[in-house]
Order: sequence, then C-alpha cells, then structure tokens
Amino acid sequence: MAAEELVNSSHWGAFTASLDEQGLSVKPDPADPDPSELLRNIPASFDKGVRVLHPSVRRGWLDDGPGPSTRRGSDDYVEVSWDRALDLLAAELERVRSTYGNPAIFGGSYGWASAGRFHHAQSQIHRFLNTIGGYTRSVHSYSHGASSVLLPHIVGDEAPLYRPTTWNVLSEHTDLFVCFGGVPAKNFQINAGGISRHTVRESLEDARARGAEFVTISPLADDLATVIDAQWISINPATDTALILALCWVLLSEGLCDLEFVDKYTVGFEEFARYLRGQSDGIAKTPGWAATICGVDASTIADLARRMAGCRTMVTTSWSLQRARFGEQPVWASIALAAFLGQIGLPGGGFGHGYGSTGGMGAGRLPYPLPTFHQGVNPVNDFIPVARISDMLLHPGSTYDFNGQSRVYPDTKLIYWAGGNPFHHHQDLVRLRAGFQQPDTVVVHEPFWTATARHADIVLPATTTLERNDIGCGRYDDIMTAMQQVASPVGESLSDYAILTKLSKRLAVEEQFTEGRDEWGWLEHIYERWRESIPDQFTPNENFAQFWAARHLDLPGADSKHVLYEDFRSDPEKFRLATPSGRIEISSPTIARFGYDDCPPHPTWLAPAETVAVGTGPYPLCLVANNPASRLHSQLDNGAVSVESKVLGREPIRLNPADATAREIKAGDLVLVRSDTGRMLAGAILDDRVRANVVQISTGAWFDHSSPEVAACIHGNPNVLTRDAGSSKLTQGSTGQLVRVEVEVYRGEAPDVVVHDQRLWMHPA
Repeated sequence: MAAEELVNSSHWGAFTASLDEQGLSVKPDPADPDPSELLRNIPASFDKGVRVLHPSVRRGWLDDGPGPSTRRGSDDYVEVSWDRALDLLAAELERVRSTYGNPAIFGGSYGWASAGRFHHAQSQIHRFLNTIGGYTRSVHSYSHGASSVLLPHIVGDEAPLYRPTTWNVLSEHTDLFVCFGGVPAKNFQINAGGISRHTVRESLEDARARGAEFVTISPLADDLATVIDAQWISINPATDTALILALCWVLLSEGLCDLEFVDKYTVGFEEFARYLRGQSDGIAKTPGWAATICGVDASTIADLARRMAGCRTMVTTSWSLQRARFGEQPVWASIALAAFLGQIGLPGGGFGHGYGSTGGMGAGRLPYPLPTFHQGVNPVNDFIPVARISDMLLHPGSTYDFNGQSRVYPDTKLIYWAGGNPFHHHQDLVRLRAGFQQPDTVVVHEPFWTATARHADIVLPATTTLERNDIGCGRYDDIMTAMQQVASPVGESLSDYAILTKLSKRLAVEEQFTEGRDEWGWLEHIYERWRESIPDQFTPNENFAQFWAARHLDLPGADSKHVLYEDFRSDPEKFRLATPSGRIEISSPTIARFGYDDCPPHPTWLAPAETVAVGTGPYPLCLVANNPASRLHSQLDNGAVSVESKVLGREPIRLNPADATAREIKAGDLVLVRSDTGRMLAGAILDDRVRANVVQISTGAWFDHSSPEVAACIHGNPNVLTRDAGSSKLTQGSTGQLVRVEVEVYRGEAPDVVVHDQRLWMHPA
C-alpha cells in the first residue's frame, strides 16, 4: 500500500510528503509555477547523523556547575533523561532570576526555524520567558538592520521594506529597472512563513517581454541571471553610493532633476545639492570622480543618468548593500536619486528596497493580520541590536551608541536560544565563540547538532516541521496550508511547546503559559480567533476542522496593485509621512543632531576599507559573502542540494579566471582563504561572472572548527573571516557582506569535515 501523501509547507514552498520503508518522498505543490529545488533538502531532516536524539548536558557544566567555560564548543556531552534535564534547567533559571534578575537572561531566537504560525520558535521561547518575568531581547535583523533604523528617519517608517510597489504594477509600467545589487533568483525562492506560488521570475519575464530594460549594478553578473540580456555594470564592491551620487550630479547639472517634485515632497535638497556640487567639501561628485572609485567608465555613468530621466524608472537596492560599513548610505542615496527623478508614487517608478531579497518583496500584502501564538508582554526594557551579541557577552556594562541613544550592554548570565543559529548569521565566529564562553549557562533547543548546539551546556532535542502539526501562511502569500505531521519525532525529540510546557510546570507558570491547551487545542484556538478578528468580507466560511480537512485555504484581499507612496504623492499634506517634516528627508536634521562621524546628515561617500586600493596589499581581493542558492541560511546544509554544491566537501568559492591564474589556482582545488580576522578552507570554482579582484562565497556552511591548526573553519564558513563591527553608530547593523582576503592553494593534508556526522566529533559518555 502506498504511503499517504500529507501536505506541509516551508519557507521555500508548499509540498506533499510521504514516508515509507524507502524513506521520505517530497513533491512540490503542482500549482506552483516555479517550485524551489530546495525541497530536495528536506529528506535530510531525518538524518540521525546530525540530529540531537536525546537531552544532552555538557560534561563540564554537569561536573562543575554553572559558570564561564572555555570548554564550550569542544567538550563532551552526557545524555540524560528529560526529567533530569528539565530539573537542572528549572533550577538554573530560578538561580539566575533570583540572584541577578531577569535582564540577565538573553532570549535568543531568529524566527526562521519553521513556516508554522504556532510552532514558531521565537514566539514560543519569548512567551515562556515573559511568563517568568521577561528577558533581554535583540531588535531588528541581520538582513536589514541598518535600513530598519535609517528608514524611519528618511521616510517615516519601514514601508519600503514591507510594502514596495507590487510586481504586477512593475511588470506593466516600468520601462527601466536599475538594480543596485541585482534581483537574485536564489533569494526570491524564499519567503518568511511560506510561499505557495513562486511568481517573481514570471513577473520579470513579463516585463522584459513588454520591452522593459534591466541594468544590474553589482560585482556579480548573475545577481540578475533571470533576465538574459540585462546590462551588467560591473562595479567595485561597496562603491554604489559613489555611483549614485554621480548619477544625482548629472541630473542636477544637466537640468534633468525634477525640482518641482523635490520642492513639494522633500526637505534638505539644498544642503545635499551643495555637497554634490562640491561646495561643502571641495569635491564635485562628477562621473569622473565616481569612475576612479567604482571602476565604472564616466561615460557609462552619465549615459545611465540620462536614460533614467527619459523613461519610467524603478531604482532598486538589495538588502545586501546595507550589510557593510556605512551601509546606510547606498539606501539613503538611492531614495535621493529617485526623488531627483520625481517618479516616487507613480506606477512603475520611484524606488524599492529588497526586490529579490525574498520572494515576498513585491507580492500583494494581505489587509489583515495572520494567526499568531501571542508572546505576551516583556516587562524587561533591555535590548541590543541583533548584530551586537558578541559585544554584549564580551563587554557587559560598557556603553555604545545606537540611534541617538547611549546604551549599556547588560550582564548576561544565561542564554536561552530556540530557533536560529547565530554561528551562521554573526561575524567573526572566533570572537563569538569567546563570547559564548562568558555566561554561566547556555541552553539551546535544536533538532540538529549545529555549532550553536555544540556551544551550549544544555541541549534539548526539538522536533522539525515534519514531526508536528501546524498552520502555515506568510504575510505576502494568499494561501493558508495545513501543515500535517508526516512522521513520529526522531529520537526523544519534543516540540518547543511540549518542552516549555514541562518546564513551565516546574516553575509554577503552566496555566499562564498553556492556558490549558495542547497543540491541537492551540491550533484550533488561533485559527478561530483569527477568523473572528478579520473583516467580514474576508472571513472564511470554513471552521478549523473544515480547513484541516481541505488542507488549503485561499486568503483573499491581497493588494496586488499597490504603488509605494501613491497617496503621499496625491496629497502630501493629508498623507504626511511620519518624519519630523512630514516629507522625504534628503537631509535629516535629527541625524545631524546625533553628530555621528560615520553617518552624516545626508547621503555621503564614506569609503569602507573593502574599497580602498583593491588589488593591492596583503589582502587584495574583496570577498562577497552572500546568501546561498543551495539552502536557506544554514538550514539543512546536509541536504542533497547543499551537498551537491560542495567542492571537495567544502563550500565553493568563485574566483575570476584571471585572479585564479595569477595564483596558480585551478578549478576544483582546495584553497586557503585568509583575512586579518581568520582563515578558512574552501573549494575553488572559476567563473568570469565574478569581477576581477573579487571572490564570492555563500554563507551557511556549518561551522567546523575541528582543525584550528589549519583554519578557523575547514568547511568554508566565511564568517570566520568577517569583522564584527557595526555599520554605523546610528544603526549598529551587520557588516558581514564584505571582507578583504587573499586566496592560495592549500598544500597541506586536507582535514576531514566532521560537522555532518556527530560520530566524528562527539565522544560518547
């Protein structure tokens, strides 16, 4: 008898799955026009070589008790019963709360563990910690931390990140797409909460068939590989701001700037114009000036400015551009450029931030909220910007600047992490390892022996999406999916909810945490509560039982014809932006008052170290560490698509053939990559789509520090190379996108990568 096919969902698409004696079979939803290949990674969820099978306690913590330890990340683990693990954890939580207070607990979670609305690890752990008095939290994201802080100062809120002009409008009206950072196909297969229909590729093809032209400005030609005849302007990394300033200079000097628009809808134009002309610093921001910085011909820059002024133009900047030192500047400059063109609020014109960064960017947004597992209220006010976790752990009590405030890092005694892997997202992983050695206790819920789990004291085995029931839906998707349990939990795994229910009982807050409901009770409750709360015209007829039986539910009402700032353009007084002036702030008096030397009050060229004298010095190459095509972040790095992408079992690094020849590197060689921060091994690929003096490697290879005498990571995790510094004092965003490196053939004996098989690194008790 054939195994029953059950429906489920992931951040990279809906699917059906069945499990039999041959293993797990996964099929994409047949209604998806462009399903993601990443679905082939899913069967690796059941790989016992990487699964946490039993509650485990680090030997040193078990023997010596809580306290800082240099053994985290290299110690043995002792498997214990659930009762013992939870008793130990409950006692430790009580000790920390009573001795140091709840601000000493850092509640870590990044929200990408599941596409489900109930088994959302971030909601689960935060709700639990709120029931016991709260926790120190992180704010914003590694993806767009700089933009999230900057945009409210410039346009009043984060609308460009969450409600850009939709693809349906762009494909009909845009004549010229100018894409700083491209529109990478590898990213638009992903959407937080799920993506039932992958349609971005189709939108791009429709626009091109209508006659729209595309320009991608990037050191990587394949950042817009979906449009075959796109013009590639090959640019030095992190120099986009200089090019944008020169485009603005051309518009201004040739009378192509829409002065009526900037006068009516913006403030700060004159101050910025003086800077462009060189009246404030003696340097006119001409195409000739930019050419020496960007490595782009001055004539190419000038011609592009004129083309942009002559048609309906969409200026796009990818999220990747702001993940660098001074990452605020290209985003701010691109908004100023769009204002100069005067097309903001017109169909197909203006600016967007993040097209291609996820599949949801540019999709229609639902006009009502989605079902949620309520997190409660956190009474602790302490927080850190998400990319400053190492600073917090290594320098408790020290001050730092953030968005006009002087803040103090809390003294963290206990890290409680569920969902997410900071040893993927964070920079300078050797420094992060040192930070993780400082607290008294680190607790992790994890299905897999990730680097985060291997740096924890108490590791609690958590189920995956396939081992529980849930409700899947995303804010940029119009289908709700019944995520049906496909298999029994692996080993002794429990869901985060089941773990926290048992723990809450030990801490006498079970009723507050569970409200008397089990998993099935919560799924029905959050569905029915959602059904009652949304506007009547959108309320589905199906009750929870009917939805579950039908497996899918259409979600009506998505605004598929949204134009960013259309209302503001129609009446800037009635629809004032939430800035001090009510307008777009090309120059910001608020930021000027902060007095930050690394974030001036208007878009400014500030040279990151990655741009200075590229091709020279001890680290002549600029490494671009972008998101992977073979997995989501570091998830299922042991999956089929991810493993097939490896070279000699390592993450592939792409080099321009000329750079490879100069270093006697051949395709398939094992190479050593060095920066002033660290060393890693990788497998070489030669590719002329990579600009000269640039190399590219994706993030997400599981951190393997098993051979430190060779390299900090022998598997190819680029975050052993990147510097742990904030983008600026204003935002303190991540700067992990770029780092200067040198690459050479590795001549020694190649150590084995061990992180995909716990038998190779774990010493059983």
